[in-house]
Amino acid sequence: MIEPIQNAAEQRVLELLRESEAMLEGHFLLSSGRHSDKYFQCAKLLQYPDRTTEALTSLAERIKADMKKLALDAVAGPAMGGIIVAWELGRQLGLRSFFTERNEEGEMSLRRGFEIRQGERILIVEDVITTGKSFGECAAVLEKLGAEIAAIACIVDRRAADSKSPEETTWPIYAACKAEAKNWDAGSCDLCRQGTPAVKPGSRKSK
Repeated sequence: MIEPIQNAAEQRVLELLRESEAMLEGHFLLSSGRHSDKYFQCAKLLQYPDRTTEALTSLAERIKADMKKLALDAVAGPAMGGIIVAWELGRQLGLRSFFTERNEEGEMSLRRGFEIRQGERILIVEDVITTGKSFGECAAVLEKLGAEIAAIACIVDRRAADSKSPEETTWPIYAACKAEAKNWDAGSCDLCRQGTPAVKPGSRKSK
């Protein structure tokens, strides 16, 4: 389920993304392997600490309002996109934050001496959610170590309206903004049919 978003707050986040030149339009190959007409390079927003704080403030306030039922112990983000977001949300929520990352085999893992206590309730955060793949990989690692996933959060929820990702039916999703962006399977991409070449601006190898 998707938590309701205050329209004014959502519009301000979109403004901050535009001001940071973090909203790109064209033909993009996403890390999920899907193609899209928009790409959100949130790293360009996250390079500004003041904009990052502002973009996440309304999101943090909504999570704080639900803190009693969420009973959060910590915030975690999958590298790379979730590292700064996890740190800033952890700061605003007054919680410990850490991150998961890929090992030499490309598998998501918990490294660098980070530890999970049995039953610890975790908020998983990312910069952008399209299919929920990174969330799912991060959650699997933490649950194997004994954590309980309480909710997931992101700056931009750009999932298609008919998204059926497993995470959507398992955990509440908090997003700073919802952005409409077309995306297609590689074999049915409208932009490919038009002959427009796709570019890959992300940091993770596409499947």
